Amino acid sequence: MNKVELAAKIAEQLQTSKKISEDFLEAFEFFVTSALVHGEEVTIAGFGTFSARVRAGRIGVNPQNPSEKIQIPSVTVPKFKAGKSLKDALKGKRSLDAI
Repeated sequence: MNKVELAAKIAEQLQTSKKISEDFLEAFEFFVTSALVHGEEVTIAGFGTFSARVRAGRIGVNPQNPSEKIQIPSVTVPKFKAGKSLKDALKGKRSLDAI
């Protein structure tokens, strides 16, 4: 499912226009991204937690010249940790009808 399909599903579920659901998704993206950039976590109870982690720098191999070593710098990457309800739904322990 892509962003357009998700917006359509949200519009259908909430009985609202696709434009409103697209605006909602854009606002959600903006606020989650903004929080992560500022070092905050975003927790949605039962669904999961979005956070940013620093991946340490390391020595790698140049794929064009395998004998050459290169320094790969540390970088901040997004991380998602699934919540209990999401994990249970994927394991089949929880029905999606409850949503």
